[in-house]
Parts: sequence; structure tokens; C-alpha cells
Amino acid sequence: MATGFDLRDEPWIPVRLTDRSVRVGLRELFHRAHEINDIELPVPPAASGLLRILAAITARVAHQDGERLGSEDLADSVDEWTTVRDGILAQRAFDPAAVDAYLDTEVPAGRFDLFHAERPFLQDPRLRTECVDAQGKPNPSGVNKLVFGRPTGVNGAVLFGHFTDTQPVPVPAAEAAWHLIAQLYYGPSGQCTPRRITAARAGNGDAGPLRKTVSFLPWAPDLFTTLVLAVPAPTDSADWEHEDRCPWEEDLANPLKPLPPATWPGRLLTGRARHAVLLTPSPDRQTVTDAFITWSTHEPAHAVRDPFTILDMPRNGGTPYARPADGQRALWRDLDALLLKKTDSQAQRPSALEGLPSHLLPALRVRAYGFDQDGQQRDQGWYEATTPPVLAWQQENNPQMALLVARCHQAAEDVADRLDYAARLAWKLATDPGDDPQAKVKLDRKKPGPWLNTAMSYYWPAAEDVFWDLTQHADYDAPVRLRFIESALQALDDALGASRADIRVARARSRARAVLRALARTSQTPHMSGSRP
Repeated sequence: MATGFDLRDEPWIPVRLTDRSVRVGLRELFHRAHEINDIELPVPPAASGLLRILAAITARVAHQDGERLGSEDLADSVDEWTTVRDGILAQRAFDPAAVDAYLDTEVPAGRFDLFHAERPFLQDPRLRTECVDAQGKPNPSGVNKLVFGRPTGVNGAVLFGHFTDTQPVPVPAAEAAWHLIAQLYYGPSGQCTPRRITAARAGNGDAGPLRKTVSFLPWAPDLFTTLVLAVPAPTDSADWEHEDRCPWEEDLANPLKPLPPATWPGRLLTGRARHAVLLTPSPDRQTVTDAFITWSTHEPAHAVRDPFTILDMPRNGGTPYARPADGQRALWRDLDALLLKKTDSQAQRPSALEGLPSHLLPALRVRAYGFDQDGQQRDQGWYEATTPPVLAWQQENNPQMALLVARCHQAAEDVADRLDYAARLAWKLATDPGDDPQAKVKLDRKKPGPWLNTAMSYYWPAAEDVFWDLTQHADYDAPVRLRFIESALQALDDALGASRADIRVARARSRARAVLRALARTSQTPHMSGSRP
């Protein structure tokens, strides 16, 4: 009978080589990282969490002349750390001996086993005896609760396949590892499987540290370079008084005591989970048949910045927050916040995009992993997107191009706001024209009419084409707003469709188009810092 599922050597991570797609374990991934073009994990929130785990391991195994990339000795000087990082990049591959030493010797035995009896990977075996019902019997959460996209209870939405709690379908061990990671980073808040540690049987938890956010990573042509660049530079927000550890390197934390300090880079990348999970394997250890999912701590989270998120400022001031994921928002609309040091709205680009090697910039893209969720239980959908090589346009390297990107984005958003108004105005005038067609119209935001969403669905793809055309030609002084207005006018006509033949609709259309054209007469003042609505 099989005894475990060793993530070091079991093929559980889908990757793409130059000529084919394969699955690899952690060992092969690091041995062949320079041959791997991409990670093809089909669950973006799991890929987002996995890359943070791989970056933490990279900090342990990547070294130059014996100095590790994650060495605390480098923390006092970002310049020294950057020199070591650039030296590692010049090696163009990981040292297989260093990888094996870490996986086989430095980490205690069994810690990379998904089903280890005492310390399964990223799991808490204490849940077997702490997640129990009033009679003391095990009270698992169910395998459907583990897998994002499966419904749970009676109200769960079906995203991928049809599953029920009465007939749960086991999930292959490799896929269970993906969803384990996704739960730890993006899991919900609120009611969960109760966990009894003291006399109280608490059944509420906090959201995962990345819930409802979008992550942005510098993306190179090969995985070796991507992983080295994913290791964040030493940060002032990290704790430097304690030894850095990843969850698989240290003892289980006491959920009733203060959280371990957010040290760099291990705990910063891998040690901020708010959930505890334990998988139940099948006898042959090839599938997961059940799972316990509950809270890991009720202690306050450490105030640290994730290196891969954009920080936005609230409109009325206050604490910056990670930009939320939006499944309806294309990646190009975030480019100004990735290229500029700070936008007019005070958005701060991910720290992982700071200080990138200048000689690599022409080949570097940006990979985004987003999970559109609310703060509690509802999951809308996830997405993955990659830009063309745009990081050479960063403000410190090409300020004119960064400004052009910001102007184009500002123009697109301004026109979108005006199209929003024009489409609602057209519907109001066509259905409730009143006596004076030129009188001021009071619109009800709750009754936008059917043309608004349709117009927007036409406008944004067209606006993206305009954006890339303008940036490709790179005419830094050209007015850009008119091109987006033309796209909005066409989108409005497409939304109205054949109804334009109706006389009342024709009059409403004429006034709505005049509202859009009026935007061309207002100035678009360029700002070096860019803009975001």
C-alpha cells in the first residue's frame, strides 16, 4: 500500500517546455527551471500561491559564492542583495546539488509529503481530533469544500462540473494540492467547520491573505529567471528580530498564541494563512476523499505588504489596500499603475516590479493572477493574463512612454464614464421623452436600461485595440481621446441596433452622441504620474 504523495518527486505541477507540456515535482521543476517556459496550472489562485511558495524555496536554494538569495546577512543593504541576485541570474540555472540538499536534508523528513501522518505539507494534523461534533466524532468539511468551483451546501454555485454533498467525487491528489494552496491564500471568511481547542468550539474564521486581490509578477521567457525575480527584495515591513522560517521548516504554530513574526522572505511569502486544512486520502494515496477546513488563528494579521499587489489609496484617505480583482477589467487598464512609480490617485506599483535588471526589461512581461471574490464567501471567477513585454516602459527607464500609457488609459476611462452616461441618457429619452427634448434629464442609476451593458461590452474590446495601436506607434504628443470617442460612438450605435429606426430612439441617439462628442472639446492635461479613476 502506498504511504504518501511526495511533492518533491510526484508529477503534480503542470509546466510547458519548449516542445511539450508535462507535469513535474518540485525537484524536477528546480532542476529544469531554465528549460521551462511557463507554469500551466489551470487554477489561477493556486498558481498565484504556488509561485509564492516557489519563490520562498528559490530564496533558500539560489546562491552565489555560498551567499543565499534569502540570507539575512544581505538584509541591511538592498544594493548588496541586488548584486547577489544579478550574479545568480547570470548563472542561468539552479545548482542541482543545492536543490537536493534543501529538499532532502535541510527540510525535516516528510514535510513535503501531502499525506504524511505527522506533518503533511501545509496542513495541520491536529484537526483530526479538534474538528469534532458534540459527540466527539470527526466532523470533516467535505471534499467539495476543498475544491474551488464545486458547490457546497444547498446554495453553492456550480462553476466547473456538477457535484453534490451527498455524492462527493474524490479529487486526484495532484489537484488536491492545487486547491489546498488556493484555500490557504484565498479562502473565505465567516462560518467554517468548528474547531475545539478550549472549551469553546469556535466556527468562524478570517479571509485568506490574498482574498479578492489580483497579483502581478514579472514574467521572463524561462521559469528560472521568473523565480529569481519573484524573490522580493528585503523590506522594512518585515520582522528582523526572529529567524525566518516557512511553514514546512518549523513546528506547528499554537493557534491560541500570537502569530509568528512576518519575517523575510519565507513567512512574508508563505506564512500568513488564516486557514487550517487537513486532507483525507484514499487508501492508495492517489485521491483525496475528504477534508477538514477551519480557522488557523484568530490573532490579528501582521501589517505587511504583499510584494505582488498594487496598493490603492482610498478616495477619502486612510490605509492603502490591495487592488481588488475584477473579472470584467482587462489587464491593460492596470498598466499605468505597473509602469509609474505612483499614479495621480497615489496607487503604488508592486514592489516586485521595482529594481528589475535593466538588461532583462525588453523581454519581461507581467503575469496577472486574479480571483474575483467578495470578502466573505462568494466567488465570482478567476483569471490569468499576461502582457506583452512592457516593463521597458517603466517611468525610470522610458518616462515618455510611461506618460503616453497613462494618458491613453486616462482617456479610455474618461470616455467610458461618458459612454455610461450617454447610454443611460439615450434609454431615458427614448422611453420617457417628456415635453422638451433639450431639457435637463434626471437619470436613475438603478434603472440604466438595456443599452448600457451592451454598449460597454462593445466599447472595452475596441478601446483595448485603440490603446495598443496608440502605444505601438508611440506618438508622444498626439491627442488620444478622439480615438476612444470614435470607439464609444460606434459602441453606442451597436448597442441601439435596429431600434435606431424609431424616431424617438433616433432623437435620443442624436443627443447621446452629442454628449460623447462634447468630451472631445475638453482638454486632457498629461500628468507624469498618470491617472486612475
